[in-house]
Amino acid sequence: MGIFDEIKKKLSHEFIDIIEWLDNSNDTIVHRFERYQNEIKNDAKLIVREGQVGVFINEGQLADVFMPGTYTLNTQNLPVLSTLKGWKYGFNSPFKAEVYFVSSRMFTDEKWGTKNPITLNDDRFGFVEIRAFGTYAFKIKDAGKFITDIVGTDSHFTNFEINEHLKSLISTRFTDTIGEANLPIELYAANTTELSETCLEVMMPEFSSVGISLEKFYIENVSMPEELKKEIFEYSRLNKIDLDKLTKFKAAKAMEVAAANESGAAGAGIGMGMGFAMAQQMGTLFNQQTQSTTTSQPVSTGSAPPPLPNQVPYFYAVNGQQTGPVNQQALKNLFTNGTINTDTLVWKQGMVNWASLKSVPELQNLLGSVPPPLPNN
Repeated sequence: MGIFDEIKKKLSHEFIDIIEWLDNSNDTIVHRFERYQNEIKNDAKLIVREGQVGVFINEGQLADVFMPGTYTLNTQNLPVLSTLKGWKYGFNSPFKAEVYFVSSRMFTDEKWGTKNPITLNDDRFGFVEIRAFGTYAFKIKDAGKFITDIVGTDSHFTNFEINEHLKSLISTRFTDTIGEANLPIELYAANTTELSETCLEVMMPEFSSVGISLEKFYIENVSMPEELKKEIFEYSRLNKIDLDKLTKFKAAKAMEVAAANESGAAGAGIGMGMGFAMAQQMGTLFNQQTQSTTTSQPVSTGSAPPPLPNQVPYFYAVNGQQTGPVNQQALKNLFTNGTINTDTLVWKQGMVNWASLKSVPELQNLLGSVPPPLPNN
């Protein structure tokens, strides 16, 4: 074998004839195939496995994209090679190009969160701040666009590098979506599923513009300051119970706490005083509650002397609605002008049930305020 044959044999081994990538990591998105002086042998074998896409880049420009399979690299299956500078000598010399393997699998359980609080304007609580966090899943949809727009010349691109970009995008679009939702502040945490679906729909075009497909997006929690939570809880209670009762109840609880913090004999005396005050307060609250329970069966407490006879307040029913209270004189005027009649139901404190006007003894004088019916002819 001559010296020139030895040189040819040595050079032939320097040219790559099998191009493949075995991914042994869980975070690599793009891997650039390294070879001697970027030279690839004519008729070399390209092996693209499932979950991968092969991308050829020539002088910074996208040349071709290969889906999973085995390919022989020549001008028959890679027409763009005919334009590469390395093929100007009858397509027999090796050509130079960069080969990138792009992972097309789904990257799951990626974390996101708001770096800074989001300020919202609530109708009841004014300006409030919330935070949110969750997870998302993505995969590379357009490998060529992703390489040219995001990766560039990076030889080993991981999901950690792209996550910083994606998190900023998510935070911006999430803030816009939350602001436009215009929900009561307490409903954000209660509607994470609906908000997640809306955010996914809003963010998909942004991801797609750089060759990424946003597959899943989840909001795991929407949090707010503890003092705001307490205000919301108090506000929800006010919608369910009477404000006056709540005030008295809190006063009674405060007395109870003060009585518990006793010290020595003086403290014991103060504790007893507070206890009596609390008992009196709760008794008054109970009596007021008893007086205002229902209009169908009112109960008299007898805790105060009765009013003068002509000043006794009466309630009356018109068209099924309770009206009043009015005194006897006002009731008489209503009877005279026809607003009420002898069958109208009336009630005053001390009566067990509602009764017709004609059946109440002290109102019999009202019946004489109009002439009796004419006798039958």
